[in-house]
Amino acid sequence: MQPKSTRAILHVMPRAIRYRQLPTEQSHPQSVSLDRLSTLQLLQLMHREDQQAVRAVGRQLAQVAKAIALIEASLRHRGRLIFVGAGTSGRLGVIEAAECPPTFRTTPSQVQAIMAGGPRAVLRSREGAEDARASTQAMARRRIRAGDAVVGITASGVTPFVDAALRAATRRGAATILVTCHARAPIPADVRIAVVVGPELLAGSTRLKAGTATKLILNMLTLGAMARLGKTYGSLMVDVRPTSRKLTARAIAIIQLVTHVSPRVAAARLRAARGNVKAAIVMASHHVSLVAARRRLSHAHGSLRKALSSQPLNHSITQSLNH
Repeated sequence: MQPKSTRAILHVMPRAIRYRQLPTEQSHPQSVSLDRLSTLQLLQLMHREDQQAVRAVGRQLAQVAKAIALIEASLRHRGRLIFVGAGTSGRLGVIEAAECPPTFRTTPSQVQAIMAGGPRAVLRSREGAEDARASTQAMARRRIRAGDAVVGITASGVTPFVDAALRAATRRGAATILVTCHARAPIPADVRIAVVVGPELLAGSTRLKAGTATKLILNMLTLGAMARLGKTYGSLMVDVRPTSRKLTARAIAIIQLVTHVSPRVAAARLRAARGNVKAAIVMASHHVSLVAARRRLSHAHGSLRKALSSQPLNHSITQSLNH
């Protein structure tokens, strides 16, 4: 007799899914002797496969651009960006959501992650949680609303948790994006990004090159959308939250680079702007108060470049920002 936990998992598995035939479950022909390779041979093989992942991402750039447009439109109209996933895919979504507030000054509610199994599953695997469709639909009704952009992440392309979440998101009036490594994934979405990386060296271990490709895609989605929203200025992280010594030093350096003031003045402007780098730059550039700087940024919809448009820039800075 099968253990109770195994019987429960088999009971909720959709019979139509033939797991052994999934691209992510196949064996890699070059790793049949994986346990007999030298360490260097193993690393060389892994490195070659990681390069395959990068090339696979390159083939999906047009789809990534479409997804960025959906995310930008959502955030611009007060929607949220929500990552949904299970296992490794879910944890990658959690990482991406967690990095947005310090990097782009988003609020925790603007960019979120929903992990199968809840917050505890981030640190300790709860693999069976990905099969719970009913609870997923209830969660989606609570967490997802019209105008959001929901990114479902599933390497296999068949994860019930992601499938149920995206279907519920569509019913709620949210835009949906699917990030997968399965070219024929049956999960519906407004934009599908299918990064076909091929079998893993360790069959089924999608934390390897599938995870690498997924992380690259998520980086593109967030940086691309945030850049379109004016949260960067050239290569400068002008929406950084100076919450540590390193980030405070970075913020001061950014203010100096754009305005050419001394470190002391840059630090003073940052304090006066209550840690808002953009406002500090406008204050230093236009010699205005924090209230006036905020007003100028508001009229520019948060874009520092537009807020500074009447202020001529140093030629060398202008060149560096336009390349």
